[in-house]
Amino acid sequence: MTILPSPLLAAVLAGLALAAPAAAQADAASDALATYAAIADRAYDDALADAAVLQDAIHAFAAAPGDATLQAAKDAWRAARESYGPTEIFRLSGGPIDAEGGWVAEAYGGPEGQINAWPLDEAMIDYTTDADGNRTAGNIIDGTGSFTPAGEEAAAVDITTLTPDTLAALNENGGEANVASGYHAIEFLLWGQDQDYANMIEDKITNGAMVAGQRPLTDFTSDPGAARRLAYLTAAADKLVADLTPVAAAWDATVDGNAGLYRAALLGQAGDKDIAPADAVKTILAGVGVFAKSELANERIAVAVLTPSEEDEHSCFSDNTHRDIAMNYQGIRNVLVGEYRGEKLGTGLADVLPATERGELDALLAKIDGGVAQVDELARTSMYFDYQIRPENADSVQTIVTLKNDLRRLGDQMTVIAPGYGLSLTTDDVTDPEETQVE
Repeated sequence: MTILPSPLLAAVLAGLALAAPAAAQADAASDALATYAAIADRAYDDALADAAVLQDAIHAFAAAPGDATLQAAKDAWRAARESYGPTEIFRLSGGPIDAEGGWVAEAYGGPEGQINAWPLDEAMIDYTTDADGNRTAGNIIDGTGSFTPAGEEAAAVDITTLTPDTLAALNENGGEANVASGYHAIEFLLWGQDQDYANMIEDKITNGAMVAGQRPLTDFTSDPGAARRLAYLTAAADKLVADLTPVAAAWDATVDGNAGLYRAALLGQAGDKDIAPADAVKTILAGVGVFAKSELANERIAVAVLTPSEEDEHSCFSDNTHRDIAMNYQGIRNVLVGEYRGEKLGTGLADVLPATERGELDALLAKIDGGVAQVDELARTSMYFDYQIRPENADSVQTIVTLKNDLRRLGDQMTVIAPGYGLSLTTDDVTDPEETQVE
């Protein structure tokens, strides 16, 4: 005799059937967030450690300016960029690096603009050779007393003594291009100008496919502005370490015996500051999408190659842009597959994908791996990124454009990953509506 389930039992069974996927999705979110936090912890610790090495190298250079100490400072800057690059994936997700509201912004202040703002108006910091071949003046280095940056609603700052607080007050004062602090301000002071403002293609300032900025050592020894350049460099290095320190602490597994506050909130261990896992994963996936699609693919690659303008490449003074691209992409890859420095740390954001969709994502990642490697190898052997984007170099231009298109496709893949967590994202959610439009 067959016993039919009662309406009540049928309802219970139906509820259990619905609850099982929801529970699995919640578990997947918790696992992915734990891995994401572990990657952030390691990445920011490495970035902070290398920034401290850079700080030491700059202080050593300031104490004894010479060819060897200048080169050591440049080498330390490049190493610091290698470890900072993968941390950029933690932007655009409401985290301590750039949160714009709520307790996270109040606790950490969103220091990204002080750390990595670009592009910068280098003529605000120090001299450049302008389009007419003349050395510019009226900058921070050759000034003293009250200085008012160009731009709307700029506020005067006393620049008599160059300190971290002075640079903080100057940074983006009057406009986003008025960058006074962070990696790129340090980069410009170490390397100097690499652009020919009269005509990028003629390249009269630092001519050559493998030639970066060539600031002379005399700028730090016998030039009238030497002492101020050294003071600026040390202040900028000190500020960089100070700005990175609280961000690294926010992600730390242990800070004075306790987890960093933001990490704890993300993992449901901070009481009333806890962030709901579904909300966190949705914000993170959207941030990964926007960073891949609108920031890296569009602002850092498309604008430079389609303009074309070396002024729009990310590390234009040192010609380190190929490494910025490689390490920014590495950060994206890290959180998607749950790895850091080749070590699997746990569930990656993309690990919820069904086999077919995961295969498609892995194929796309492999294609991007190849494009990034091509740009990197070319920069190491024959032409920096600023020559790769020149119109006459059709093959390298095509490689870069294809890489840009593939990164935009990768950003859109976050809409495919989201359903695995019971979430929904559209392509609008993973696109910055204010991204620069290029022809």
